Amino acid sequence: MADDRFHVYDTTLRDGAQQEGLNLTVADKLAVARHLDGLGVGFIEGGWPGANPKDTEFFRQARTELDLKHAQLAAFGATRRAGVRAADDPLVAALRESGVPVVTLVAKSHDRHVELALRTTLQENLAMIRDTVSHLRAEGQRVFLDAEHFFDGYKSNPAYALEVIKTAAEAGADVIALCDTNGGMLPEELAEIVLDAAGTSARVGIHCHDDTGCAVANTLAAVKAGATHVQGCANGYGERSGNANLFTVVANLQLKRGFDLVPPDALADMTRVAHAITEVTNVTPNSHAPYVGTSAFAHKAGLHASAIKVDPNLYQHIDPAAVGNDMRMLVSDMAGRASVELKGRELGYELTPEHTRTLVDRVKDLESKGFTFEAADASFELLLRDTVQGERKRHFEVESWRVIVERTKGGDLVSEATVKLHAKGERIVATGEGNGPVNALDKAVRQGLEQLYPELARLELVDYKVRILEGTHGTDAVTRVLITSSDDLAEWATVGVAENIIDASWQALEQAVTYGLLRAGREC
Repeated sequence: MADDRFHVYDTTLRDGAQQEGLNLTVADKLAVARHLDGLGVGFIEGGWPGANPKDTEFFRQARTELDLKHAQLAAFGATRRAGVRAADDPLVAALRESGVPVVTLVAKSHDRHVELALRTTLQENLAMIRDTVSHLRAEGQRVFLDAEHFFDGYKSNPAYALEVIKTAAEAGADVIALCDTNGGMLPEELAEIVLDAAGTSARVGIHCHDDTGCAVANTLAAVKAGATHVQGCANGYGERSGNANLFTVVANLQLKRGFDLVPPDALADMTRVAHAITEVTNVTPNSHAPYVGTSAFAHKAGLHASAIKVDPNLYQHIDPAAVGNDMRMLVSDMAGRASVELKGRELGYELTPEHTRTLVDRVKDLESKGFTFEAADASFELLLRDTVQGERKRHFEVESWRVIVERTKGGDLVSEATVKLHAKGERIVATGEGNGPVNALDKAVRQGLEQLYPELARLELVDYKVRILEGTHGTDAVTRVLITSSDDLAEWATVGVAENIIDASWQALEQAVTYGLLRAGREC
C-alpha cells in the first residue's frame, strides 16, 4: 500500500454517494473502486455494512471481485449504542465481519449533538467511543475515527471536543479525522483549531464539506497545521455543496507542496480517471474543474494565445500532461492570429499568414451572426479545411430536404424527413421517420448515404442543445444548435445558426456527418 506517513482517503462510495441524484449500484461501486485504486489512493471507504443491504452486498462481493493494488478497503460505521456493549451491538458486528482491514467509526464530538441527537450523556458518549475502538482493535482491525461536527463542537465546548480526540487515541484509534460536517468553516480559523487538536499528540486528519466553497482550501490549511490524513470525494461529490474534491487536493499537495502521494504515472492518469468515474455515476462532468476539467487549460483571449505561442507556461500554472490533461485553444470572436495559428497546429495544419488572416476574419464574421466555435471544434476544423483548400469540399451535396410533423388521431407525434442528395455521381432520395424532426433528418441522411459510406452505421448523435440568441425574442428569434456526435472512439461537436430551428439543426447535422466521414479516412 501507499506510504502510511500520509493518508489519501477516498469516501466517494459512502459520503459522495449521498449527492442528490447520484445512485450507485453494487457494480457501479466496484467499478469506481477500481478506478480509485488505479489512481493510487491509500484507502477507499466502501460504505456502511449492516446499515443497508447494498453496502453489505458490496463488501461481500469485494472479497472476491476487488483485487486492489494500492488501496485498502475501509468499512464505515458508528460507535455502539448507549447502554449496549460493543461486542453485543449488531452494527458493530457487521463492521467486525465485513472482512476489511480498516474500520472508520463516526462519533459525536459536539456536546449539543450528544445530548440532543444521541440523547445520552457526555461521559457515556466517551465510553461508547472507548469501548467500540478498543473492541475492534482487539479483533485485529485498524480503526480511524471521524469526529463528526468537530469544528462546531470545538467552538461550543473546546475541552469536550479535544477530550473526544484523546479518548479515541488512547483506545487505539490510529487517526482522528476532524470533520467540518456542516461545511461552514473558513481556512484561517480552521487551521488554528487543527493546530490545537494536533497538540493532543493524537494523529489528526481532515474531512471537509464545501458549503462555503472552501473545502479544498480548508483541507490544505489543515495539512499545513498538522493533519496527515485527508479525506475527499472524486469530482467533489457529496450532499448539499459536496465534499472536498480529492483530485484537486491530491494534485495541489503533490504538484504544489511536494508531497509524494500517488505514483507520477498515476497522477498523469488523473483526468482519465475523473472522467471515467463520471461515466459510471452518470453525473455530467464539470468542464471547469481544476486540473481535470476539459476547460482547465483552455485559452480563449488573443492576448493569452500570443503569449502561449512564445511559451505555454506564461498562462498555465502547470504542464497539463502532469495530470493527463491537454492545453486547448478556443477559437472565438476574441481570437487573434496567434489563437488561430495555435489551433490550426493543434489540428495538424500549418497555416500561411494569408490563411490565418482569412480565417480570423471569417471566424469573427460568423460569430457576429451567432455561431460559436469554442464549443464546436469540428465545425472550426471544417472551416479551416475550406480555407486551406480554397473551396468548399464535401462528401455529398444537398439538393433539398423536407420535414413533415404529423399529430395522429391517437395523439402521437410522428416526424418524417425526405432528403435529396448527390454523392459519388449518384442522385439519392431517402426518407426517414423519427421521434422528432432532427431525428428523422438524421435517419434519412444515414439511409441515403450508408450504402456508399458504410462507416456511417457507427455514427451516433449523442447530444443536442438549442439556445435562443441574445438580442432576439419570441418566434422570430435566431437559434443556435450544437450537436455532439460519436463514432464509439471519440466525440465531436458541430454548430448551426438560423432563424429556423430545423435549418440550424440541419447545418450542424450535415457538418457532423461530414466530419465523421473525415475521421473514418474518407477524404472529400
